[in-house]
Amino acid sequence: MSQLIFFKKLRSSNLFILLIIVFLSCALLIVINFFTIKILSASRAYVNGESHYSKAQKDAVRHLIIYIYTQDKREWKLYKEEIKVPQGDGIARAGLLNHAADTVIRNGFLAGRNKKEDLDDVIWMFKNFKNVSFMAKAIKEWEQGDIYINQLSMIGNDANRKFKTSKFDSETKQKMLLEISILSNKLTINERNFSNTLGEGTHTIKDLLIYINIFFILIIISSVCYYYSIMIKRLIASKTEIEIKNENLIMLNGELDNFVYSVSHDLRSPITSMKGLIQLAKLEDDLEQISYYLKLMSKSLNRQDQFISDIIDYSKNKRMQILLRSVSLNKLIDDAIKQHNYNKNADKIIITKDLSIDEIQSDSLRLKIILNNLLSNAIKYVDENKKEMKISIRTYNSGVFHKIEVIDNGIGIQEEYKDHIFDMFFVINSNKGSGLGLYIVKETLDKLNGSIVVFSESNVGSKFTVTIPNLYLYGN
Repeated sequence: MSQLIFFKKLRSSNLFILLIIVFLSCALLIVINFFTIKILSASRAYVNGESHYSKAQKDAVRHLIIYIYTQDKREWKLYKEEIKVPQGDGIARAGLLNHAADTVIRNGFLAGRNKKEDLDDVIWMFKNFKNVSFMAKAIKEWEQGDIYINQLSMIGNDANRKFKTSKFDSETKQKMLLEISILSNKLTINERNFSNTLGEGTHTIKDLLIYINIFFILIIISSVCYYYSIMIKRLIASKTEIEIKNENLIMLNGELDNFVYSVSHDLRSPITSMKGLIQLAKLEDDLEQISYYLKLMSKSLNRQDQFISDIIDYSKNKRMQILLRSVSLNKLIDDAIKQHNYNKNADKIIITKDLSIDEIQSDSLRLKIILNNLLSNAIKYVDENKKEMKISIRTYNSGVFHKIEVIDNGIGIQEEYKDHIFDMFFVINSNKGSGLGLYIVKETLDKLNGSIVVFSESNVGSKFTVTIPNLYLYGN
């Protein structure tokens, strides 16, 4: 009773943890979306500000050129108005870098024709992202642009001064116009670089925030699904508990067959053949026949277990990244042998090792999958009619390759099957495998940029040779 209470408390604590995870994930999702909106808003404001900067600079150049040609005071006045826009942005930038007063920074941005409602986001993004690579690069472009603007302002002031002193000859005018044209071109490139850099950076941040959003949404969905699965399991457990109690009451007044019949209705076996065998076993009185059915059930379960194991290996190979590290082939082979110690005929097979190499750099999980499947095949397809059943495992180097050989004196492979043994779900004997083992070996070796070849003769035996490069060039 105390154990039951303990497990109930444990389940309740797990549910509480799930609720905390959902709550925290929702809170973080709200915060992340808030900052996503803020960053996108700030980016939009910067792009809008750059367009004002660029337009004002080009208008200033146009008015200055007209002024130099015409000496029209109205053009000089218009030039001064336009040049104040990029200069205002420059004052704001310098203020942000030098920790100037907030009013100085805001007045600079307002002079740059930025919207008042955008200033908080613009200043926030500058302060918090100025050391991030894309923002630092954009600020550098901005700073270079301000240098060009100052040079343009100096040229304008010099032109105005020369007009006032009547020292503006044709040669000086042409030289000045050339300088203005060069500066204008530099500013165009500079402004384009600023926009592109800021755009790429904000796209990167946006993508990252989208991935984070998806991650937390998946956590929430998974937690909710897990919560409902726990609740469903509780309902099923309660239902099962009630059913078991009812069955126990029936057992007091019923025969053993009735008990088996009742229990069988509570099982939900996914294997149709198992259901049929259970029904046959319940109707059988002959103990030998019942034993035969049980053996068929065991074989069915073993095949299903092997199939699930193969699917898991296939999934691991497909989804997991290559992880290179030092691997002991000797240890992996010993582990594979131990894993198959209880297979049929395993205790009768003489297994020998001839290892010229042991420590290699490779993926231990995938090598384990390869060795387990090859050894399993060699054991399953032994020739029970032979006096001695043998399996030999060899490792050696061949140029830039590692070689692993698994050799047996089993029943071998008939010639017409050799081209298909690495195909998915191809089986020679459906009672001995799922048809996935050698397919998984081939897929796993593809991941390692390796290969496998087989030499086999019917009733003589088989030799599987695995080749793994000791320098990996990953193409997938």
